[in-house]
Amino acid sequence: MLEISPWKVAQVVLMSRELNRAEGELRGFVDRLNEDEQASLVAVMWIGRDSFDAEELAEAIATAKAEATAPTADYLLGSPHLSDHLENGMEALGMSLTDEEDDLMRRG
Repeated sequence: MLEISPWKVAQVVLMSRELNRAEGELRGFVDRLNEDEQASLVAVMWIGRDSFDAEELAEAIATAKAEATAPTADYLLGSPHLSDHLENGMEALGMSLTDEEDDLMRRG
């Protein structure tokens, strides 16, 4: 089961699209997530880039926890196409971020 809300994933997606102005904010946001949320975020990215299938979510989360050697924000920011991978991963898991992204854009 995913340990992070779609709203938080949408936050990361939007900030990762604006890295030139939001990198510090993105790092702070990811750093404030708990270990389960960070592992879920990494797992969603891996599913979105086809490193794992959606059915392997639990395995992806366990792998993310076991292999977490660098700060999660550093790892995520080092991944090209982060926002695309997160959106694709959430879609593969049957969750769309469209409503959350639209809501965040209206607020922002």
